[in-house]
Amino acid sequence: MARAIVLRQLTASAKSRKQLEDKLADRNVPEDVAREVLDRFEEVDLVDDAQYAQLYVRSRASSRKLSRSAIRRELATRGVTGEIAESALEQRTDEDEREDAAELVRRKLPAGLDPADRAARDKAVRRLVGMLGRKGYPPGLAFAVVKEELEARSGAPVQDDGNGEEHLDTP
Repeated sequence: MARAIVLRQLTASAKSRKQLEDKLADRNVPEDVAREVLDRFEEVDLVDDAQYAQLYVRSRASSRKLSRSAIRRELATRGVTGEIAESALEQRTDEDEREDAAELVRRKLPAGLDPADRAARDKAVRRLVGMLGRKGYPPGLAFAVVKEELEARSGAPVQDDGNGEEHLDTP
């Protein structure tokens, strides 16, 4: 019975060992039986947390443009932590994250944004930085990427007015 449950789960999609343990526990499979079945599945490489983590990182980074820290949290909820998670996350570089953040900002940057309209620009900055924050990007990177994309779109540099507020350098 435990074997059939695990096979059915793996047929649907790749799973971590912890996800399979949880599913077996939900089905009231005794722990010792679950451990034996999962050990056997690991021996024949049907359950491999390292491979699962590699695929998961690639998938979440490409489909949702999540940062390493967000993916790390998601892996932890799936029972993949420590060296296995960090090894999988190494495939993502700082430059990959910056490019993904910039792509997200370009995609979400309002098309009709008037660079001279400070209120609209500030609103867009808040929304874009918030969106990047929800995807796990650090605030410094989020603000820098939004600033770069605003400058690229408007053609005017964004200046800090000394109060922590940034504004476009307009005549």
